[in-house]
Amino acid sequence: MLKEQSMLFIMVGILNTIVGYLLYAFFLLCGLNYSFALGLATVLGVLFNFKTIGAMVFKNKNNLLIFRFITVYIITFSANLLLIGFLITRGLSAFMAGALIIIPLAAISFLLNKYFVFKK
Repeated sequence: MLKEQSMLFIMVGILNTIVGYLLYAFFLLCGLNYSFALGLATVLGVLFNFKTIGAMVFKNKNNLLIFRFITVYIITFSANLLLIGFLITRGLSAFMAGALIIIPLAAISFLLNKYFVFKK
């Protein structure tokens, strides 16, 4: 079951990540600071991601879990923001910094969603 969920999470996560990163990059190209670009991309992705992750990965359509899901997003957004800022101070572009932290944050997101949001 864990292996199946992990694979589904990766597949759904790829879709969610592509959409989220494209939004982030779009807002950067529009001239927004990386923190505002990240914030807008995160806010726009929350509801879509809640439905895809909840229904497709964890087979749970309980809309009341949105508050826990938002908590996970606050945690991952904060980590994302800190890590991007750190990598920028080390000379990376905001584009490269955002791309480099995708996989570690996806792993954190999976664990938090599995054991905090959609726990059985």
